[in-house]
Amino acid sequence: MNGGIQRRVVSKNGHNNIRTDNVDGMVKLYLHDIWTTVVDMKWRYKLTLFVSTFLTTWIFFGMLFYLIAMANNDLHIEQASNHTPCVMNVATLTGAYLFSLESQTTIGYGFRHISEECPLAILTLVLQLVLTGLAEIFVTGAFLAKLARPKKRSESVKFSQLALISKHKGQLCVMLRVANMRRSLLVQCQLSGKLLFPYVTEEGEKIQLHQEPVDFQIESNDQCPFLVLPLIFYHVLDERSPLANLTAETLKVRNFELVVTLNATMESTASTCQSRTSYVPQEFRWGYEFKPLPIATHGGKYVTDFNCFDEIQISSDSSLLQEPRNEKLLLEEKYSKD
Repeated sequence: MNGGIQRRVVSKNGHNNIRTDNVDGMVKLYLHDIWTTVVDMKWRYKLTLFVSTFLTTWIFFGMLFYLIAMANNDLHIEQASNHTPCVMNVATLTGAYLFSLESQTTIGYGFRHISEECPLAILTLVLQLVLTGLAEIFVTGAFLAKLARPKKRSESVKFSQLALISKHKGQLCVMLRVANMRRSLLVQCQLSGKLLFPYVTEEGEKIQLHQEPVDFQIESNDQCPFLVLPLIFYHVLDERSPLANLTAETLKVRNFELVVTLNATMESTASTCQSRTSYVPQEFRWGYEFKPLPIATHGGKYVTDFNCFDEIQISSDSSLLQEPRNEKLLLEEKYSKD
């Protein structure tokens, strides 16, 4: 861990860094839940699917109308005076494609239209309108669902780059600073964490990523009514904390990752959003605290300077910065005194 950058389960911007390989039937699993698959698609694939849905159905049913016209001998230039085509004025594949496009987009019938003496063409038209209507509803719904997801709203939540360990109200705490970057409020905010670290059970079983809950609170409450100004969340390093035995020395050699999640409700839409980040031991600072953010008033409004959001300062409790001396040094000091 000390030789390089530690790998993360969750990146600093909240993205999942886990990749699954060699899973049997992965395609089947994705197709079984096709709605979630389409909603989770990247935008370039979703736009391609959106466009290809229309083009594919126009071409497919255009070819069907062309085959119907071919079977009914509508493609011959010279036709008997009593011959009635299935689709009027469709003598080429291009004309059949244009008729399919006009039917599906409900442009209207003028130059090209179906005659009432061809039941097969009428049935094909009904089938086209029903199937393409369902396909368009599905693709358009998935397109709008991705736009309405609160994922982008969570990106406007800012976490401090560092996690600090210092004393707060006489208790040793892990401190994080969180801010809402939008004017719209986030209400019922709750910050929770998971400590991920390798663990060996009493039976000798090795767990690659053991999870322990890490609770955060604001002052004396575990919830805040709304996130309107940057706030500092505290986790007390007491006997119940999974980080209870953490010291300035052990912090340098520990192997863990603290994943932090902020759950909140958006005031504008009443939907829930979730924002995440993570901290590895290299991003902890022992004996430091956040500098107070300068908050001024201008025109009857509070103005917060975010240039100082990640700035830290040495804790007022200087005892935290004193490196613990090991037993060998203590014996040497005692021997020199004797």
